[in-house]
Parts: sequence; structure tokens; C-alpha cells
Amino acid sequence: MDNPKGSDIYPDGYPTTINRVSNTSDEKSYYAKADVEARSNPPTDDASGVVLHSEREIATHVISVDDDPSLNPWTFRAFFLGLGLSAFGGSLAEIYYFKPQTVGVSLMFLAIVSYVLGFAMETFIPRHGLFRYLNPHPFNKKENVFIIIMASAAANSALATEVLAVQRLYYNITPNAAASIFLLFSSQLLGYGIGGVLRPILLYPSKMFYPAVLPLISMFDALFRDGPTARRRLKVFYFVFVAIFIWELFPEWIFPLLTGLSIFCLAAPNNAAVSRVFGGTNGNEGLGLLSICFDWQYISGGFNPMVIPLKAQQFSMFIGNILCIIVFVSVYYNNVWKSQNFPFLSQLLFYENGTVYDQLLILNSNYEVDPTLLAEQGLPYYAGTWVVYLLATNLGLAATFTHLLLWNRDDLRDAWIWMSPSNIRRQWQEFRWRNVDWRFWNDDGMREPPKGNDIDPHYAQMLKYPDTPNSWYYATFVVSFVVALVVIYKSDSTLPWWGFIISVLLAIISILFLGALYAITGVGISIQTFVQMIAGYLHPGKPMANMYFVLYSYNTVSQAGLLLRDLKISQYAKLPPRAAFTAQILGTLLGAVLNYFLMNSIIDSHRDILLSVQGTNIWSGQQPQQYNSQAIAWGGLSHQLFSVGMRYQWVPWSYLVGLAAPVPFWLVHRHWPKLRADYLYTPIMCGWIGWLSVGINSSVVTYFLIAFISQWWIRTRYPRWFQKYNYIVGAALDGGTQVMVFILSFAVQGAAGTSHLFPAWWGANQGGNYDRCMYLN
Repeated sequence: MDNPKGSDIYPDGYPTTINRVSNTSDEKSYYAKADVEARSNPPTDDASGVVLHSEREIATHVISVDDDPSLNPWTFRAFFLGLGLSAFGGSLAEIYYFKPQTVGVSLMFLAIVSYVLGFAMETFIPRHGLFRYLNPHPFNKKENVFIIIMASAAANSALATEVLAVQRLYYNITPNAAASIFLLFSSQLLGYGIGGVLRPILLYPSKMFYPAVLPLISMFDALFRDGPTARRRLKVFYFVFVAIFIWELFPEWIFPLLTGLSIFCLAAPNNAAVSRVFGGTNGNEGLGLLSICFDWQYISGGFNPMVIPLKAQQFSMFIGNILCIIVFVSVYYNNVWKSQNFPFLSQLLFYENGTVYDQLLILNSNYEVDPTLLAEQGLPYYAGTWVVYLLATNLGLAATFTHLLLWNRDDLRDAWIWMSPSNIRRQWQEFRWRNVDWRFWNDDGMREPPKGNDIDPHYAQMLKYPDTPNSWYYATFVVSFVVALVVIYKSDSTLPWWGFIISVLLAIISILFLGALYAITGVGISIQTFVQMIAGYLHPGKPMANMYFVLYSYNTVSQAGLLLRDLKISQYAKLPPRAAFTAQILGTLLGAVLNYFLMNSIIDSHRDILLSVQGTNIWSGQQPQQYNSQAIAWGGLSHQLFSVGMRYQWVPWSYLVGLAAPVPFWLVHRHWPKLRADYLYTPIMCGWIGWLSVGINSSVVTYFLIAFISQWWIRTRYPRWFQKYNYIVGAALDGGTQVMVFILSFAVQGAAGTSHLFPAWWGANQGGNYDRCMYLN
């Protein structure tokens, strides 16, 4: 975020000030930093009024640099809570994978819950006899961080389960259980090995300060440094947690109409156009325009509105959503790409007459596209809105590079100084194989302080602890690499060994660039569509190979980023590196196993729903549907669908358009800074043009309303309250909701068997869309 005019309190709790300028020659630089959201005379706070310019200043003012080496994270209590929350997070993440709206397990929520449970064990368990193992000493920050790193490593739906789900749903293949588990392990740990080796580049330098984790570390400091204030915050947390926990029973089960209350649907329940534009309580129903949502699961499904800054991000999201509605409606009702032949929102492939495309009829016994069979069936079609989504995703990815080069070129220049010839030569000398001591049991892990004055103060504090030897990460990479090679041949993936190697090399290059961009800017970029295109042209006619190529490239980049993010959390909290490594490995392995078993259970219980176009309000196959459709289109038919002159040629061409998209806004801001074009974050606007292409969309209006109240009205008018309680309330809302969703998923929604829907009544229209809009087949 830019610094606001006057004085204001940021979400992380540190004040910023900008002196007013009188020299007209400084007008442009002044307007580049001013904050139009701030009040002209915002309230002050008793914190020090310092101006934070560099990453070092931010990382040392927002969070504590102090360390207490006597704090012990290696306790039975830490492992007990860490494994328990890992099981909870891993299970919940896989349940969310099969929901109609993509929802993540909140890291802030896991942190708060682990603190509450740890403090409860400290308070109520005696410290004598056998109980001393559960309560050896007061619960400390390093135990809390150990738990959250283990739980966060588990609380992700492994991409390998997406591959396995597609094989079961669309290829009628049930992979061997052992091969499936090893597929999960190798794909999840391959990125860990690469990311760990790249720590000197992507973790230790001051420039790599990972702004996204600062609120979490700031919260840890508040909980463990300020006792009375922490207790007051926890009271607020308990109240909000219990309230939303009870409330979610209504929109999730008893009164699902609350998922999206639409006056238009109630007024015109038999109008198809109204359903497409204003409906949104069921998966792939409509755009949810002007619906009011009372279900926090979907309000904060993609992003918690109380966390994302209102400025460039929220403002650009809002513009992107408006453009999305306009473009979707225009494409459909102008019948672009024969859109009216197909459902308004869908991730499936179709025949030209609108029936679902049977991909098995174009594949031979080796799961490769047979040209003769393809000629008989014809080329498949996408729903028009899904084509727009693909275009928007490519626009956003390409625009990100140009945007960062134009607006963050100084940060990028400093961050990439390691690429100078002298630095590369020095790094090569350090990383030569002969310098790696594979006898890691003899490695004491102690490091020499780096030369020079630009030493990250948090990293300097970590030098007192034994580091994780590079040999551990090399071993992780080598074992994962070998296991992956065995798995791709044993599972009939059709991906050749050289294709696998290219996917890993592509991942390494992407980690270097995209990892640095995320570390210094907080901007995360998905390369999934890009690597699908690369795999499609490398392995034409092989959709299965495309899925495995994407798994070992895109997922490897994601896992490396998660490892480095969690290592930065441990560095800021001064958790010893070997404790962080142990927590990450245990959490990842446990989460992968739970992902696998829950995936099979949900597919066994809800196969027909997962294969349907719309799904239900509870379960949806939208994620495996889009992954399979992309694999067939790119992996099997890339030349026939996306090459120059073909039906969807503008999907790859959109990369070139995206590269140019940020330039006009940058030029406008250079010459007319008062127009505040710097608030228009082009990659977000481009990416959000396709945002409403899937899932439950009735929450959009409510999302932006809450974002405005939290990030503008409360932040500028009640900054002290915002600083103390905004993130705690947001975490409590996520936490209470996710616990209730977890319980209901198994109790009544059929995560482990038969579902038990609430008896039908006016507020629970079990025979159609819950908002009572027309149900469209």
C-alpha cells in the first residue's frame, strides 16, 4: 500500500506519515504517495510517527526483532496440537476442493485456534506427573509458530488429488492406492527441495520480506507481548467465533436462501435471463448481480474482505467484476463462439448441439487422441464465458510482468542484483556438488555472518541456531524426483521422461522469477494456463500427459512458494530452522494422505453431482471439470483449437495484449498524477474479467460492502479499533464458519456418506435454486 496523507494506522499496526509539500516541482511525487481514502485530519495514535521507506524499516517496525533463545518449540504439546490441526486443515481443504466456490483454509484462523488451544492446555492441565508432557511450561510463541507451520503445510488440497479425481471421474481409472500416495508425496515435496536450496536468494536478503505474512507475525507479537490487550482481543474473538458458528447453521443447512437473497429472482422466478444475471446461490447458476449474501463461507471464500486493502487491490477487483458482468452478458447474448448453444456458466466441453462432450470417444487405448475418432466426433466447444475466463487469466498473467516492470522497477532491480556475473559466479562456487556435505548428521548447521552491512536483522538473529543443511533439501529433491519418474510410468501417465524433466526445469526457472516477485511485492502469479499451453504443444494429442506435466511444473512452483513463505514466518518469529523443516515435512505428508482418502470418499458418495454442469449448493465438480477440460483442449487438441486461424486463437494471443495493457495507465499517471491511475492495478482488473465464470456468485455485492466498511470507514474513522480488532474479527469469522462447515460436511452434507438435507420449505428450495430463480439445465 502507498503511504497515506497525514497520519494513519495500517492493518499491521504501525503508523505512517507524509509531510505536506509546498514546492510545486514535487507535485508528481507527492500525488504518487497520497491516499485519497484517508481523512484530511485522521486521528493520531500513541505509536511513534516514523516514515517507513525500505523493506528493512517495515520488517523491523511492524514486527519485533527481539528473540528469546530459551523458548522451546520441541514439546509434546506442540506436536499434539500440530498434528491435530494438520488433520483438521488437510481434511477441510479437500472438502473445500469439492465445494461450488473455491475456499481456502484461513492461516490466520489456524493461528488463533492453535493459540487458544495451547493457552487452554497451559491453563487447565496440571504440570506434575505424566501431565507435565502436555504442559511442560507456559505456552510460547515458538510453539505456536511450530504448530501453525505444520498445519498450514497440511491445509492445502494437493493438486495430485485433482489428477486422481479426473482419472476416476472422466477416464474410469482407479489408480493403485500405493502409486497414488507416492504421486502425492513426490509432487508435494519436489518444490520443497528446490525452494530450500534457493533460500540464499529468495529468503535471506532484506528485499525478500514477504509482506503477506506481516499481519500474522504482528498478531503473534500482540498475543505474546501484550498480556491484558491480548486477553481483551481474545474475548472479542470468542464472542464473534461463537456467534458466527451458530449463525452458519442457518445458511448452510436450515435456511439456504440466505446464501443469496435476490429481489429479482423472487419477482421473476421463471425468467431465464433473470436467473443468468441475478441468480447465484447454486454452483454455475448466474452472476449474482445485486444479490445479498448472509453466508460468510462464500463472502470470504476467495479473499477475506476485512484483510485485502481497499486501495489498488479492492478497487481494481470491483472494476474487474463490473467488466466481467458486462463482457459475459455481451458474449452470451451476442452468441459469440455459439455461446447460446451451451450453459451460461460451465467448465465442461460440449458438442455443437449443447450436449456434454464424451472425451473417451476420441481417445485410443493409450489415452491419446485418435484422429479418425476425432473426425467422427468433431471438435469440442467451451461455454463462451469459460473462453472469456481463459482470455482474462492470460491477460492478467502477462500484464503482471509489465506492471511490475513499470511500477516496481527499482524494487526489481535491487532484488535481482544477485544475477550479476560476479554474484552468479560466487553462488556457483557455493552450490558446487563437492561443497555439499551429504553426511548431514555431522553438519552442526552453524553459519558465518554474511559480509557487508546489508544483513536482514531477523536473519542475523537466526544465526545462533543450527541451520537446516542444504543436503536435506537436495535429498528431498532427489528422492522426490526419482519417485516421480517411477510413478509417471507405473501410472500410465503417457508423459515421457524428457517431458517430466522439462516440466521440472520450467518450474525451477519460474520459482526464481515468480518467487522473487512474490517475496518483494506480495503479488502471486499462477502459471497453470501457461504451462498447459507449453505442454499442449510439447505433447500434442496426450491429455493425460498434459495433466502430469502441469502437476510437476505448476504445483512445484506453488509448493516452493509455500515453503519459502513458511520459512519467512519462522525467521520473523525466530523459530529454529530445523524445527520449521520438521513441521513442514510432517504437515505436508499427513495432509496429502488425508487429501487422498477424503477425495475417494467424496467421489464415491457424490459422483453424479460432481459430473453435472451445475452441481448443488453443497457439492460441485467445477475444479476437476476445468482441469479435465483444459487437459483435453490443450493436451489433446491444442493445434486444432488454439493455433492461428482456429476457433479460440485469441486465447494465446491474449498474452501479447496483456503485456501492453498496463502501459496506458502508467503513461496517464506519469502526465496526470491527480487522476490517480496508480490505483488501477491492471493485472487484477484483467484477471477479474473472468472471475464470475464458476461457483456461487451471490456474495459479490456483500463482499465489496464489507470491504468498504472495514478498509475505509473503520480504518479511517476508527483507526485504533481497526488496529486492535479488525484482523481478530476477520479470523474469528473465518474460524467459526470453517468449524461449522467441517461439522456439517460430515454430519448432514454427506462428506463421508449419505447426505441429509433439511426438509424442504420456502427458505430451502431443495428441488431447484435456493434463491428461487429459474433452474436452467
